[in-house]
Amino acid sequence: MAIIITDECINCGACEPECPNTAIYEGADDWRYKDGTALSGKIILPDGTEVDADDAQTPISDEVYYIVPGKCTECKGFHDEPQCAAVCPVDCCVPDDNHVEDEETLLARQAFLHNE
Repeated sequence: MAIIITDECINCGACEPECPNTAIYEGADDWRYKDGTALSGKIILPDGTEVDADDAQTPISDEVYYIVPGKCTECKGFHDEPQCAAVCPVDCCVPDDNHVEDEETLLARQAFLHNE
């Protein structure tokens, strides 16, 4: 399951540098698959979609920090717990019920993002 940042976010930015996948972005900022990963150029995502890792993607939120579900691994393969939730002063980094995934899927994503 990916993590989501709720609208209780105070935009402090504490979570962003903690993400090992660079899956967290400031509201209204474009994101890219290549950011913080080993991905570049044309890639095929695990779901079969072809994208260019260098292309800017539309922000998920215009108002608060957000987490890209396709880059979130809940820190599996890096840490014992999601680091965004560990450092969030207002506890707004919570499990995303719309993106429930098992540990195997999260570890496979981590390997994909970092070419391991």
